[in-house]
Amino acid sequence: MQKFCKNVDMDSAYQEYAGLVYRFLYSYTHDAEWSQELMQETFLRAVASITRYDGSCKLSTWLCQIAKHILYQELRKKKHIEAVELTDYLPDNHAPSGETEVIRQERKAEFYRAIHHLPESEREVVLYRITGELSFREIGEILGRSENWSRTVFYRAKQKIRKELNAYDQN
Repeated sequence: MQKFCKNVDMDSAYQEYAGLVYRFLYSYTHDAEWSQELMQETFLRAVASITRYDGSCKLSTWLCQIAKHILYQELRKKKHIEAVELTDYLPDNHAPSGETEVIRQERKAEFYRAIHHLPESEREVVLYRITGELSFREIGEILGRSENWSRTVFYRAKQKIRKELNAYDQN
């Protein structure tokens, strides 16, 4: 028989993990308002189902799992995926000319293609880090791994992305 944790103070959990859940959701949606709504829904559902939290994972991991489930439900409903802006990884942050904008969009597509080719765990770490701006510690907590594991996976994924982008540039 499974033992469930009923003594979780959700007010304290909200204070401690709301920012993490928000950033986690933002790494997927890239929409501040929508991420805020999803984060609120996450905590509403967590309060409603706290008796099913069995303590087998960190509370932050459990909350992010709920958040991801809610997000996927919403995406299925809306069939809506926001475009990701990665201005730090794209050339020319000034007002682009028509030609520069085309190059920028091509580079962005290449970058996403390279991310798409990564194994799922590496892809998640890269997206959480770059678009969600989560720390390696937070990524490790969400994925049930260590901070060092997140750093290593991110480094290896970054190397693979660079290699693929360099191969694309040579063609």
